[in-house]
Parts: sequence; C-alpha cells; structure tokens
Amino acid sequence: MPPRRIEDAEGRAALAAVRAGSSVRSDVATAVRWTLQRLADDVPGNSVEVRVPPFAAVQAVPGPRHTRGTPPNVVETDAVTWLALAQGELRWDEALAAARVSASGSRADLSAFLPVRTAA
Repeated sequence: MPPRRIEDAEGRAALAAVRAGSSVRSDVATAVRWTLQRLADDVPGNSVEVRVPPFAAVQAVPGPRHTRGTPPNVVETDAVTWLALAQGELRWDEALAAARVSASGSRADLSAFLPVRTAA
C-alpha cells in the first residue's frame, strides 16, 4: 500500500507550526514528510534517496534506478537541517561545510532543487 499523501493544507499548517517554534513530534514529522513529498513531486526520479530519520525517506531526481541494497546516491540529515534547507533558511553548501548533511554519490547534490516549493 502506498504511503498516505499529506494534503497541502495539512503540510503548510505543520510547517507554520514548526516555524513558530513548535517541537511537537507530530508537527515536525508532518512538516518533514510533506516537504519531502513536495521534493519528490517536483523532482521525480529514483536516483537519489533523501533520508530524514526517523521521519521519512523519499527517492527523487531523474537518473538510474537502483533495485537492491543501499542506493549509490544518498542524502541524509536531521529534521531541523532538512526543514531549514527546504525553506531556504540554510544553503546546501553551508549545510555540507558544517557537516549538517551527509551526501554521497555523484547525483547527491540537491542545491538545484532547494528550497522546496511550499507556496500555494
């Protein structure tokens, strides 16, 4: 069964709550999942796996598809960093330089796809 899609209104509300200072797990989880969902919608593909443990992981970016095991292109970060990247509050190169994101593989550069489209 495919994962439940988060409606835009629900995602925007959770993101607004987190931006206002909420650290409630359900708000953070919904904001992370929704922004990852938006990334995957805007940059469809299977060549990069973007992981924000423990909340979610998506595959995005056109290119070769992996079928088993760990994909060759992986981006992993924490929720706070991901939401800052997704909203344009943190630049990709700054996150890499500060070791706030781990990116491996030749396609694991998300700078062209950030910030994530969250406006109506």
